Amino acid sequence: MKSLSLIFLLSLSIMGSAQRLLHPSDVYHVKAVKDPHLSPDGKWVAYTVSTPDSARDTNDNNIWMVATDGSGAIQLTYTEEGESSPRFSPDGRWISFLSGREKAKDKSQLWLMDRRGGEAHQQTKFKASISDYEWSPDGKKILFLIQDEEKADTVKDKPAKPIVIDRYHFKEDPGGYLEHLHTHLYVYDVATKKLDSLTSGKFDQSDAVWSPDSKYIAYTSNRTEDPDRNLNSDIWIVEAKAHAKPRQLTTWVDYDKKPAWSPDGKYIAYLRSISPEWDTYDEAHLAIVPVGGGEPILLSKTLDRPVNNPQWSKNGHSIFALIEDDRERYVMEFDVATKKYTKRTSGQHSVTDVLPFTDTKSVVLMSEPASPPELYLLENGAFKALTNHNEAFVKTHHFATAEGFTFKNKEGMEVGGILFRPYGKPKGQKLPLLLWIHGGPVAQDEYEFDMTNQVLAAKGYAVANINYRGSNGKGYAFSRAIFGDWGNKEVADLLAGVDYLVKSGDADPDKLAIGGWSYGGILTDYTTATDSRFKAAASGAGSALQTSMYGTDQYVQQYEMELGVPWKNMEKWTKVSYPFWNAEKIKTPTLYMVGESDFNVPAAGSEQMYQALRSLNVPTQLIIYPKQHHGLRVPSYLKDRYDRYWKWFETYLK
Repeated sequence: MKSLSLIFLLSLSIMGSAQRLLHPSDVYHVKAVKDPHLSPDGKWVAYTVSTPDSARDTNDNNIWMVATDGSGAIQLTYTEEGESSPRFSPDGRWISFLSGREKAKDKSQLWLMDRRGGEAHQQTKFKASISDYEWSPDGKKILFLIQDEEKADTVKDKPAKPIVIDRYHFKEDPGGYLEHLHTHLYVYDVATKKLDSLTSGKFDQSDAVWSPDSKYIAYTSNRTEDPDRNLNSDIWIVEAKAHAKPRQLTTWVDYDKKPAWSPDGKYIAYLRSISPEWDTYDEAHLAIVPVGGGEPILLSKTLDRPVNNPQWSKNGHSIFALIEDDRERYVMEFDVATKKYTKRTSGQHSVTDVLPFTDTKSVVLMSEPASPPELYLLENGAFKALTNHNEAFVKTHHFATAEGFTFKNKEGMEVGGILFRPYGKPKGQKLPLLLWIHGGPVAQDEYEFDMTNQVLAAKGYAVANINYRGSNGKGYAFSRAIFGDWGNKEVADLLAGVDYLVKSGDADPDKLAIGGWSYGGILTDYTTATDSRFKAAASGAGSALQTSMYGTDQYVQQYEMELGVPWKNMEKWTKVSYPFWNAEKIKTPTLYMVGESDFNVPAAGSEQMYQALRSLNVPTQLIIYPKQHHGLRVPSYLKDRYDRYWKWFETYLK
């Protein structure tokens, strides 16, 4: 009996380790590692793991902890309610987190868990939800960011109050309609549990951080006369006590944001825009300014690449940050004294978080095209895995390979792309091609794990990502080239990329398809109205009659800056709405998809194009995901979307 049992277990092990191609149902097998935070001694990292629950059709978010020496990870919470924002108390004894557990009555409150063991207990019982928080370095106080809340009706089953709107920028995804409810700063005394308000009024606060001596707080706020009408923000400093008067530190006419105190408390590093004239296409500079005030120093002025996530080194001599650069996202170190910068990571991967804890070591969150994000120790440019939450998923599946390619557009500019070649398909084999377009447009396709690319490639398609003009990663001029001229240069670059792949022998010119989400869906509409060679299309959360988006989506500032108001500039608005006005030119069978509650690119954008193609008898279908915003959250909807991609492209492409 023992030998039979052993044989059975061995066979199960072999079966379990067999690799297979991806399927849409694999959305249930990918775990999302996010939000890492270091312990004060640098020995541990607390983070969250989001795991799809197919039975409940949601994602369970739990807190984990891993040692920075790579000795192992520990799960700390196991609830279905979900936890977020894990932090260590300054003495290292407590791990705090936010949760809307039953005792919190669905309001996100602060919970504390003793690292020595025991159940978590609820620390706050505020009437409003906490959106973010941070311990003071001395551990005596906690800074909270809390949004104002509408007073609830006390009568059960009474209809909700009317929504009263009188703001210029009055809607946003996923928040919905914006009334005069703002996010303010509060300081909480841990010993007395007293809560003091630091800010009030019509201004929002964000990015709040403590000074090293626990006396002051730096934060971001737009305190212009009408914050809705511009994208300005400045760094402010306020003493951490009630009724203290905030002091404005920066005065740049556009955005200053993401302040970070130097270890000695003398400087603040932050992100600053380049120019207010090109807001949407701007890329952030890394800047530092004395806490007492003075002229800022721009450390990345000659870099011409977007900078994110600035973090001071422990000795205060340098600042680590993330750089988006031509399909890569890597760690750069900026020397404060010499103003020189040095690339600290390289290769085909994407680093999305960096946490330095010694002068030579950092914890990073990193992914590769065939591996979802995990935590790694970064030392001397080398990565050492700290977590392996997706190890079973990676080991049991075959993945497409990611191959970088470049080509010249009509103007002679170099454009970069990534070709996902299906597993088992050799180079030189002509394949059906899916042109899959990223959103933004100010973003980039990079060497990272992307489930959409991998699932589509698993069906046997070569999947091409192209960083068209308007994308990040090729410099400020490249990004702002499409200002007020949407659907022109981007489409020219996309088609030039397809031509390149056809000429190289990678793409079958008779089997071309196209798709994308958000601005990728918009560009799908622009492209199919320009070129009829695509046999199938999938336009997700897109729009084509841009005039109808004015006042119905969240981009009124951008519209008026780039196009002007419609009643005075109808020629421009008509030009950028050409897919709808030329709908009769679209011959491509198109699948439209959108979230029912999307305020970013409202469902009307997809509905109008669906109706136009239906009226013209072009094969089309409209899928609306109930109660979903711009990004789908429900696991079964994600699976459904992939299933429909497969079926649609199989029907019209093969």
